[in-house]
Amino acid sequence: MISKILIKGLLLLAVISIAACGVTPQEYENETPTMDMKSYFNGPIQAWGLFQDYREKVIKRFHVSMQGTWEGNNGTLDEHFTYSDGTTQRRVWKLSRIDQHNYTGTADDVIGEAKGQAYGHALRWQYTLALEVDDDIYHVQFDDWMYLIDENTVINRSVMSKFGVNVGEVILVFIKPDATNPITEKNAPFNMPEVSRISHLTSAIL
Repeated sequence: MISKILIKGLLLLAVISIAACGVTPQEYENETPTMDMKSYFNGPIQAWGLFQDYREKVIKRFHVSMQGTWEGNNGTLDEHFTYSDGTTQRRVWKLSRIDQHNYTGTADDVIGEAKGQAYGHALRWQYTLALEVDDDIYHVQFDDWMYLIDENTVINRSVMSKFGVNVGEVILVFIKPDATNPITEKNAPFNMPEVSRISHLTSAIL
């Protein structure tokens, strides 16, 4: 007889295989507006997000203030995180635009190289992050999907996995300030006027 452990293993492999055959960025090629990493992640950007564990419980909420700069096809994205518990973090991405659809990136806590593909309004960004948990370091795979809603707004859903198993998700809303949509650092990250708009957008994808 086939053991229960073997059956569970086969089911897990089936789930992973199905996940690997999911949507590809190319399927959004004809959608607009067009997501261009070099164009969108240029200048000041603000983002609000939350992290859910595998049970879908919200573990952390956070705000990100970032600044993007580019020289030709090489860019830097300087991210400053402020978490709801008062802790802070910084990540500096070094980005490269390979061609119209392909990007790469590196950062100090990213293992190897991140790879991105952009088609239509969607950008898929995949990488392995070294996460510190209780004084231990875990290498966790991130599968980011970013969707350009309009010229100022991007919704990002990121699935975190280890050994092919979902361990959590991150949801982010990026907003670029402009004359009609000003954002200032003087406002508290979790009490800014845009929060109601972000809550509405986030609820649409939950």
